[in-house]
Amino acid sequence: MIHAHSPSPVTPDDYLEAEKDSPIKHEYINGSIYAMAGASDAHVTICANLTALLRPHLRSQPCRLYPSDMKVKIVSRNCYYYPDLLITCDSRDQNSMYFKAYPKIIIEVL
Repeated sequence: MIHAHSPSPVTPDDYLEAEKDSPIKHEYINGSIYAMAGASDAHVTICANLTALLRPHLRSQPCRLYPSDMKVKIVSRNCYYYPDLLITCDSRDQNSMYFKAYPKIIIEVL
């Protein structure tokens, strides 16, 4: 990741608003914003395979699977990350359009 230097800390609300129109994804860590790097062929293939494997198991569940473009909010760390895969089954996440705060599963492919 590349650090997008900010002279002063950015608020979570300002980050979320700017991220809506950004052509690239950024992660937010306690007031600092970091540009996301691209992924390799192997990384993308693994994520796609995991999505294809998990999706059928969630059809009869009240859960949603989000691959890579949905942010997760970590309240205790004051952070927003883009995990490779995110599953939430919590009804509190249904009304949150730009991030999920109650994940059941987070998968990060290394």
